[in-house]
Amino acid sequence: MNSKVQIAVDRGGTFTDIWANIPGTGEVIFKILSEDPDSYNDAPAEGVRRVLEIFTDSKISKGAKLNGDLIEWIRMGTTVGTNALLEKKGDRFLYVTSESLGDVLEIGTQARPDLFDLNVRKLKPLYSAVLEVEERVTIETASDDPNQSAVSPDEKNGVFLTHSGHYIRVLKPLNRSKTHEDLKNLYERGYRNIAVCLAHSFTYNIHELEVKEIAEEIGYEFISLSSQLAPSIGLLNRGNSVCIDAYLTPKIQNYVKRFFSSFENPPIIEFMKSDGGLVKAKDFNGLNSILSGPAGGAVGSAQTADDGKTPVLGFDMGGTSTDVYRFHRNHEIVYENTISGIDIHAPQLQIHTVAAGGGSILKFENDLFHVGPESSSANPGPACYRKGGPLTITDANLILKRLDPSQFPEIFGMNANEPLDEDATVKKFQQLTDQVNKKMNTNLTAQEVALGFLDVANETMARSIREISEARGYSTKDHVLTAFGGAGGQHCCSVAKILGISRVVIHNYSSVLSAYGMALAKCTHETKEPFSGVLGDLSLSDCKIKLDAMAHNVKELFCRENSCVSDERLVLEKTLGLKFKGSNTILQVPFQEDSNHECLAQVFFELHKREFGFLPPANTKILINYVRVQGIYENKTQRVNKSFKEELAFFRERGLKGVVPTGQQEIYFGKKPTLTNVYRLKDLKGGSVITGPALITAETQTLLVEDDCEAIITSNFVVIEIGNTASQNVKQESDVEVGKSNPALLSVFGNRFMGIAEQMGRTLQRTSISTSIKERLDFSCAIFSSDGGLVANAPHIPVHLGSMQYAIEYQHKLWKGRLAPGDVLLSNHPEAGGTHLPDLTVITPVFNDGEVVFYVASRGHHQDIGGIGITAMMPNSKELWQEGVSIKSFKLVEAGKFDEDGVRALFDEAANYPGSSATRNIEHNISDLKAQVSANQRGINLVQDLFKEHGFHVVEYNMKAIRLNAETAVRNFFRDQAFIHKNKALCATDYFDDGTKVQVKITIDPEEGEALFDFDGTEEEVYGCMNSPPSITYSCVIYVLRCLINQRIPLNQGCLAPCKFNIPKGSILNPTEFVAICGSTIAGQRITDVLLKAFGSCAASQGCANSFGFGTGGKDPITGEVQKGFTYAEAIGGGVGAGPWGGKAADACNVHCTNTRTTDIEVIESRTPVVVTEWKIRRGTGGSGKYCGGDGCVREIEARIPLRVSILSERRVFAPYGLHGGEGGTRGKNYWLRRLEDGTYSVTKIGNKEIFNILAGDRVQINTPGGGGYGARICSRQ
Repeated sequence: MNSKVQIAVDRGGTFTDIWANIPGTGEVIFKILSEDPDSYNDAPAEGVRRVLEIFTDSKISKGAKLNGDLIEWIRMGTTVGTNALLEKKGDRFLYVTSESLGDVLEIGTQARPDLFDLNVRKLKPLYSAVLEVEERVTIETASDDPNQSAVSPDEKNGVFLTHSGHYIRVLKPLNRSKTHEDLKNLYERGYRNIAVCLAHSFTYNIHELEVKEIAEEIGYEFISLSSQLAPSIGLLNRGNSVCIDAYLTPKIQNYVKRFFSSFENPPIIEFMKSDGGLVKAKDFNGLNSILSGPAGGAVGSAQTADDGKTPVLGFDMGGTSTDVYRFHRNHEIVYENTISGIDIHAPQLQIHTVAAGGGSILKFENDLFHVGPESSSANPGPACYRKGGPLTITDANLILKRLDPSQFPEIFGMNANEPLDEDATVKKFQQLTDQVNKKMNTNLTAQEVALGFLDVANETMARSIREISEARGYSTKDHVLTAFGGAGGQHCCSVAKILGISRVVIHNYSSVLSAYGMALAKCTHETKEPFSGVLGDLSLSDCKIKLDAMAHNVKELFCRENSCVSDERLVLEKTLGLKFKGSNTILQVPFQEDSNHECLAQVFFELHKREFGFLPPANTKILINYVRVQGIYENKTQRVNKSFKEELAFFRERGLKGVVPTGQQEIYFGKKPTLTNVYRLKDLKGGSVITGPALITAETQTLLVEDDCEAIITSNFVVIEIGNTASQNVKQESDVEVGKSNPALLSVFGNRFMGIAEQMGRTLQRTSISTSIKERLDFSCAIFSSDGGLVANAPHIPVHLGSMQYAIEYQHKLWKGRLAPGDVLLSNHPEAGGTHLPDLTVITPVFNDGEVVFYVASRGHHQDIGGIGITAMMPNSKELWQEGVSIKSFKLVEAGKFDEDGVRALFDEAANYPGSSATRNIEHNISDLKAQVSANQRGINLVQDLFKEHGFHVVEYNMKAIRLNAETAVRNFFRDQAFIHKNKALCATDYFDDGTKVQVKITIDPEEGEALFDFDGTEEEVYGCMNSPPSITYSCVIYVLRCLINQRIPLNQGCLAPCKFNIPKGSILNPTEFVAICGSTIAGQRITDVLLKAFGSCAASQGCANSFGFGTGGKDPITGEVQKGFTYAEAIGGGVGAGPWGGKAADACNVHCTNTRTTDIEVIESRTPVVVTEWKIRRGTGGSGKYCGGDGCVREIEARIPLRVSILSERRVFAPYGLHGGEGGTRGKNYWLRRLEDGTYSVTKIGNKEIFNILAGDRVQINTPGGGGYGARICSRQ
């Protein structure tokens, strides 16, 4: 028996949770405020002081040194680092990187964080200054090039084989003297901390070590190297990771020192890392601390709810957000994640967070109920907190009597000494109810409105749980739900019903489970190193040598921390990171001593098939990306003695008994209250059974047992059996609502419809193989009604928003009465609702009683579809046949059979035309088409689940109602615009770079709330690629309307219902079927600019997507010979147009119709034979004005072998215009830099649309436009 105290602490944003095991007393739990400066300086130290008072049964003065000899260990999670990151209060530091790459972190992925916010708000870098050092390294081999020749070390020419198996070339050694000079100057300016991330240092760290040596010599105090912290490919994520380390670690270590200073003799103090393991205080840093608190909850939920068989879904509902987590046998570790908008690389548990918590704000907007993402936070808090706060989920639970106010301490109000204010909640809910009833012509009670908001909140949280389960191929029905956090117990039954989960497990410590999880956690150390090789016996032999050495090093780490390490308590887990060639998606496969490559390949195939639902062609090579060893040391600590199943079986065998309630209160589950039994958890004995509805209260939590549910009390758990699925209850309620206005139910359906489209997108991303879909996310998914009308389109790519429904309508009319279950159609032709040919649309009809009742569709950008170009974006195309395969309609699947031969024949047709090639990789096209079919099937299954839950007629009614809701919002917007503009027509004109005019006149009918978008005056189609089918214009209109309405409205056909169009046939916006349309998505940028100009909303953005590509192979235009090759394509961002919202507009990001992600430069260089010689912001190119436009960027590549290059761009002749007195942005420019024998370059300006051949050593530089300024200039460029 322990004679010392064991303490676990979770310092959260609002409360600090304490768990302690005190000899002679047992386990105790309590909460204190994380910030209470009038009472104590540090909450964890105060928690320890209170524990020691209980242990010693004596008073300990606040601020007195604590006796660490009384404590066996303290395990702690803290939000110190997370809060500093969120509040931008980290330490000042210098970022050191390779020359010409200093803006990589500021540019980021190029994607806009909020698709429909014209005021693009990108995160600012964490560093205070950046230093580009003279050095450059690149990968010598190109994995995508089928003609790659063998490489061997050549030190004379700077070619080395690294420890990870990569061949690298040192293009430029580190200039040590210049680096010393620059670092010295910055040191004298006050910098003491630096973060170093050089290109390809994940595999060649020599230059980073040299920088460290120089910095130490100068006197820098904190130096973080990316090669040591996150040795993985990806300059952006590795750079962000090392910056977080330099930004937060000094602050965290200062806090650790202050905490240690609270003790006379500090005990063993360990901290929870993001990966769910404990680490000694000295090794606790900024990067491994980010998910410290949530990781404790994940470990706690896994340890307490795991029975060894049934997978667990953790549901941690807190004040501002809800964390969800999946566990089955082992914790799932991921490395790539986005924290506070920053993409990082670090080992962490796969925890998904959604902005729905007790403090989430309730809004009635556009006739729909919305919950979050805004939060009331701790101050002012919910309305009932007596500080004038808004209505929140907490208030909804309070007015429904699902909370017992007497359980809350009297800490509210301005003086923090009053109880919850129920009257304030009731008053505000009644005001909101009056507003709803007036707008919707309903007669709802305040309680019905509150219930509606809870339905929306529960659906939002269930949607998040689906993201980590169903979206990855795991059925939620096969899981147990474990609920914890302050609000989890009030919502767990509803969430379980929605997900079809039959059992909820709640530990007695659920309100402090993060702290308890830390008590149960194990110490871990991990080492991970890059590795380059094809899976085979030879590479496995090298892997084993490396893994054995790494395992030895990990064991040494434990030995240094512990005087004696028991081999029985130390587990060393070895894994390989494997991926298919051509993919960047990596899966971890366990490595055993007797593993051979056939066994590892089989495990990898099974994992890949389960995770992504497909396997690539059989001859695809498996690559080893990294090797990893994690050491897990079993602590002498408190363990969960029995699982909930064992306790449940024990009490069931002894016989369950009913129990007398401690009281009753009226709780609302519907329009009228239900007299509900109330129980105190501390009074309940093991074996008690409680039939719902019931309320179980405890000192730190409230559990709601809903009707048709049954709670069984065991020694350590409350187990709730969910008696009926949601379908039975909801269906009955929904039948009553058909034909009646119900904003809550419509909000729930709106969430479900959008969630289905999003899950289709997740499936497509998971199952696709191409870079453009899987990594650049150039795709969209949607569901449609029986007539082809758009019901829900996930906000993936704006240019697809309104266009897909015209593809569905075309197929619906063409095939009416001739389709059967199991049929799937394929189309990409502009006459059939297509955008441009690379966007292939896969359409699946769904039947009920022999009739098509709805459609699902997915549209994905295929990088190569044949044609005369090197990529699918062809700047020199004049006629449609030159752009590759064109398909008006093709039955891709018939009666469930995929027509692979037909697809191959279709794609081969492109090679029959003069100068045209077939696609260079038909296997990728077929794999992506199969992925699109799978995504559609996922959507079908989910909609059919809706039919089962609610009945077909209810779903059909809400499909129509959600479209009507969008239509109403747009009509109201038009009425407002008519008033603002005094019923004047809104007109605008702009020009493509070839001089072709685009003109629009928007005439609004304020009575009907309708608008005519008249493009009369727009000039004729061109003998080139910038022609744009009408579907593009419809998409641009939906996008602009959604941006200008600036509220959460559904994206569906209803948005266009109040819109009429006149787009002259034969114009550049409504071309004939003969001319090329490859640049239509870029033309969409100009259409968007013209529409925004007409509304007077903002200046022109870069007006382009800068489609840039290169490659080799295909059909030789002279000889006709077909050669093997590769293609690479990307869209390059530019400047955003400024608007009236204030401040300089965003730099270097994709705008309007495009929002794809850029590929990391290290990935480009490892897969293709180029060097990215420059990637930076083109400073000073945004237009001047009261608010300046955003700057463009510079992308420059150098060819390592002869390449064919293409650029399809705009705004090289006509600059992006300013608005209301603002100046225009700087035009874009494209250059070809031909390398001469003396190493200099001959610079040739190339046009905006060119395709040309370059030699090894030549460079191509794309300078993208800046955005226009807004308002008369009152200052110089900012």
